[in-house]
Amino acid sequence: MKQLIMVVDDDINITKLVKLYLEKDGYEVVHSARGDDALAQLNKISPALILLDIMLPGMDGWQVCKAIRLKSKVPIIMLSAKDETIDKVLGLELGADDYITKPFEPKELLARVKAVLRRGAPDEDSSRNALTFPGLIIDRTSYEVVYDGNPVQMPPKELELLHFLARNQNHVFTREQLLEKVWGFDYFGDSRTVDVHIKRLREKLPDSERFGWLIRTIWSVGYKFEVKRT
Repeated sequence: MKQLIMVVDDDINITKLVKLYLEKDGYEVVHSARGDDALAQLNKISPALILLDIMLPGMDGWQVCKAIRLKSKVPIIMLSAKDETIDKVLGLELGADDYITKPFEPKELLARVKAVLRRGAPDEDSSRNALTFPGLIIDRTSYEVVYDGNPVQMPPKELELLHFLARNQNHVFTREQLLEKVWGFDYFGDSRTVDVHIKRLREKLPDSERFGWLIRTIWSVGYKFEVKRT
């Protein structure tokens, strides 16, 4: 069965080009030229991935991304003519899985699409997807986190970052390594997105050291999920 990809872009020329290459590679494509129309369409279909432009009529891409993340974990790749680092960071913080600037090579876009879909595929070893620590459960299969007996709402990338660090407990990772391992694309020159996600994780998992674990900063190096040895 073909995977369905939604393209949300009001540039008809780019849309035609993207649709041509995606369909040639075996994907099914649906299109929306407005942000508000795309959200309405998502109530009727379940795409495997969304290619989302930022500059849209109706609602801009930032608003659409934020609205999607309130109800869905579908992978999102932001498309934009803006190449500013702050725009890339904002897209990732809102829950986008990747960001590509216009103009782009269709082959590069296809590679990004395949990479994001591959990362979202179920892990064959489901036991590695559910991690349990004192006071903490991280389930990457159902995308659920329970802390101190209470469910915690997290955007996909926050949960994936937490899961990766916890799965590799007591191992220190640089910001560049975390971007590569969790976000899965080349480091684009700014590590702030990792710092922001770590800050939000700490806010949502306060006073975790009482359970014998914490997300620790290793100054001038990076971060680790530290579990006290007993």
